[in-house]
Amino acid sequence: MTKIGLIADSHIPEAMPELPGQVRDVFAQVDLILHAGDMHCLEVLDWLEQTAPVLAVRGNGDEGGGGRPVVPEDARLHETQCLSRSGWNLGLVHDVLDPEEMPAWPIERTVQHYFGQPTDIIICGHTHVERICRYDQVWVINPGSPTYPHNLAAQLGTVGMLTLEDDQCASVVIYDLKTLAPLPGFSKTLNKY
Repeated sequence: MTKIGLIADSHIPEAMPELPGQVRDVFAQVDLILHAGDMHCLEVLDWLEQTAPVLAVRGNGDEGGGGRPVVPEDARLHETQCLSRSGWNLGLVHDVLDPEEMPAWPIERTVQHYFGQPTDIIICGHTHVERICRYDQVWVINPGSPTYPHNLAAQLGTVGMLTLEDDQCASVVIYDLKTLAPLPGFSKTLNKY
């Protein structure tokens, strides 16, 4: 079994001086943390790495602009990431177009464009809105934002926990950082086929 902490759109130090301590509480027992971009500073990855190894992707806000500097190069940080854990192929990218809203861009096109290989689960961010959806054979998970939920004013938001139980079964839970409890309606069992 592999436990993976999911986080995106932390916007530090714009939203808050540092990540809320509640993130560490939720991620206390994880084996790996995936950050889906818009961290805005590498210190976010350093802080998360005190809990578990971290992989991250660049978000549009990590490219500078709006008075923010460009987040510098780092071995943990790429444009996209592909990894395999417990028999699951995972893809990490900042933004995924919703195939229901953009039928000309089906999920297969997203997988090919960003990852170039079969992907069972895509972890993304960008919208600051939590989401767990399945398109054809691909699960898309957005853990929301720990600091700007739903693009509202800076406040405690959400992070996710992905548990890969074996090569056919996984589960994901989105946690509300205000209560450290699962967000109602955002716990799901993921099956491959």
